[in-house]
This record gives sequence, C-alpha cells and structure tokens, in this order.
Amino acid sequence: MDPNYPVFANTLETYDAYFQDDRERYIRSYQEYEQYMALCEQEAGGSGSGTGSRSSPKKRAYIPRQRETAEERLIDDYFGDEEIDPKYTEENFRRRYRMSSTLFKKIVNDILSYDAQPLPDYFQFFREGYDCTGRKSIGPILKCTSAIRQLAYGTAADAFDEYLQIGERTQRRCLVEFTKCIHILYVEKYLRKPTLVDIENLYALHEEKHGLPGMLGSIDCMHWDWKNCPKALAAQFKRRDHKYPTIMLEAVADQRLWIWHAYFGVPGANNDLNVLYGSPLFDDELAGTAPECPFEVNGHIYNKGYYLADGIYPTWSVFVKTFSVAKTEKTLKFKRIQESSRKDIERAFGVLQGRWGIIRQPARAFEINALKRIMYCCVMLHNMILEDEDFVVNLRDVFVDPTPDIPQEWTERCDLHVRKHKELRDSKVHNDLRDDLVEHVWNRNY
Repeated sequence: MDPNYPVFANTLETYDAYFQDDRERYIRSYQEYEQYMALCEQEAGGSGSGTGSRSSPKKRAYIPRQRETAEERLIDDYFGDEEIDPKYTEENFRRRYRMSSTLFKKIVNDILSYDAQPLPDYFQFFREGYDCTGRKSIGPILKCTSAIRQLAYGTAADAFDEYLQIGERTQRRCLVEFTKCIHILYVEKYLRKPTLVDIENLYALHEEKHGLPGMLGSIDCMHWDWKNCPKALAAQFKRRDHKYPTIMLEAVADQRLWIWHAYFGVPGANNDLNVLYGSPLFDDELAGTAPECPFEVNGHIYNKGYYLADGIYPTWSVFVKTFSVAKTEKTLKFKRIQESSRKDIERAFGVLQGRWGIIRQPARAFEINALKRIMYCCVMLHNMILEDEDFVVNLRDVFVDPTPDIPQEWTERCDLHVRKHKELRDSKVHNDLRDDLVEHVWNRNY
C-alpha cells in the first residue's frame, strides 16, 4: 500500500502520537547510559581525545626493578666486606645517613633481632622472605636506607627509586614501619625524663658552661608546617604568621643539645602557654614521683631545678625568665647570660631541623599520628647520634624509681597534688630565685 495514501498516513501519525512518550523516555535513558559509561571510562583511565571517542581503561604499568642488583651496589658503595673497603668513605656515609655506619648497623640489627610473640607486623616487614613466585623480598638494609633518606632529605617517596629500585608505595611504607620500630625499641632510653644522677650531671654541666647553678635546661616550642592538613582541621591548626597549618613541638634541651622532653601534636593556633598547660612535663612533680635534687645559690637552698624560658611563660618556681628592661648593671649582666644560655634550645631545634630535612619541609602526611611518629623518631635518632658521639648515658639509672613510697589513698594523693601544684606555681620563689641568680652571676664574674 502506498504510504502516501491518506488512510495509511493517518495511521502512522496515530502510531507516533501513541508511542511518543515511550520513545523519548528510551532516548533519555540511552543518553544517561552513555554519560554513565563516559564517567566510568574517565575514572578508569581518562577520557579519549576527540568527541565521542572512547579509550581503554588505563592499566598499571609494571616496572621490572632489579632490587638484588641495587642491594649489591648499595653494600659495595657504603658497607663493603671483609676483603674490599666501601667505595665511599665514612664521612660520605655520615653526610647521607646523618649517622655513623656503626650506629646504622646497630639499628638494623636491633630491628632484626627483636623477639616478641606474636611479632608485630612492622617488625615482620623488615624480615626477609619470598613472594609467591619464589623471588626474595627487599632486604632490610635497603628498607632502612630508604626510611633514613626520606627523613634526612625530606623528599618525596619516589625520589630514590632509580638508586634503591623500590616503588613509591613501598618506600612510604618503609618510613611508616621504620618509625614504629624506632619508637618501640628506643623510647624508654632516648626519650625519657632525667633521673637523679642525670640531674646532678646537668647541674654541674650548666654551672661550668653558663655559671647558673640548678639549671636543668631550656624550654621552648617549635612549629612544623602541615601542608596536607585536612580541611576539617585547618582552622584549629592555622595561624596568621604561617603559610600552612602547623603542629607544635615543646622540647627541653641542655647545653649538649640532648632533648630530655618532647611533647608534640598540639594545634599550631595555640601559643607556648597553652602547650605548657597540656604538657606532661610536670606530671611526675605533681604526682610526687619526681626525684628531688636540691641546690644552693647565694646562700639559699632550693628543692627543685629550673628551666630557662622566655617572656611568655608564667612566673613559676621552675622557670627563670629574664628582665624585660635591665635597670642596673647586675640585671643587665644577668639578662645577657640568661638570653645567651637559653640559646641551647634554639640550637637544638636548628640541629634537629638541619639533620632531618623532613621536619624542615611542610609535612605531606594526612594523618596526625603519622606526623607524631616521624617527629618522635627524629628526636630519638638525634639523641642516639649524640650518644654515638661520646655522650654517655647511665643505663643503671634509667628505670630506677627515685621515690617508691607513693601514697595510695585518694585523699592523700589529692592533698599531695594540691600542695605540689602550689609549690610549682609559686611566683615568690620565682622572684627570689632570680634575684639570687643575679647576685650569684655578679659575684662570680667580679
């Protein structure tokens, strides 16, 4: 039948009008399906070039890394063997590892010899094994070298891929697991509070170097920029004088730059005073378990040592601050000595940042716990390097409780806490101690 025939034409128009809604719905559904497939392709590997073109999903490229050759090259370059000396000298090793080869070998051996049942995953990560194809895993020297290089230079995880032949993801894990191992192995020795013997040595050291008896060290805070801070936390970690949000480190260091106290993790929007109120620095003092080591200055006896601090810290009995304005020759001389002695903590921060470039660069981690492990790891390695350079640590006094008789009753503990709190914040003792130190410094130098 001729489609132009009037009866047939009317039939087609009726058919189109009847199925008009269904056809448009099918067209819209097909367009939505096309958009959905385009988004899937874009997420899988990017859209193709040109209009309407499709590209195959991007696949992960396999890179044949010769880690066995890299490990042999690393050993030949820096460690050698019984017959052949290493290619690079000990000076080059110290420059690139920030420590001596003896200390690095000790760290590797301690990680490999750690014995616990069950063995934690971060220690198991450094043990040698075999994959499903029978190929030997990455050696512990390569993994520890990768972690140390990231700490020392502060570069991205894939910066040493060409030399170490380790992928980016594996190198990031090397750093994470290495910091966990360092904390478990050395926190009780290299990040501890001074004992009675340590306090006596600190008194003698600072009396000889600075002429200040009873000085325990200097206290101050340092900021570490956090580049990849989550948006939800940026407001409390941001301050106006820094480009990025920051995290604060409170530390106490002596004249030899040994860091006796480290408290990290406070948001950078706080100041040094807010950090002090949340710090565990005086927890032992308030609990009555801190060792008592009195000292004498200008004919007066004081029960507790003190820390040098700047003007923002409160007038407590354990802090010695300088004068904002020196009105006499005595106060002027004390002001110069106090400010020059307080540079110990500034020097410690400078050496810490200069030795470990990762805390000098803006942090790239997304989790604050990862940053805490990195900071504490750097502090402990800093103290380990000082010990390796003939700083003696008396191991007999590390785990000794100086005051075993602690009151157990609740009322007695409360009374002790209140009494210690008043002694700690006694401004009169602060002023008397500073006046005695002024007289001592004046009489000592004249």
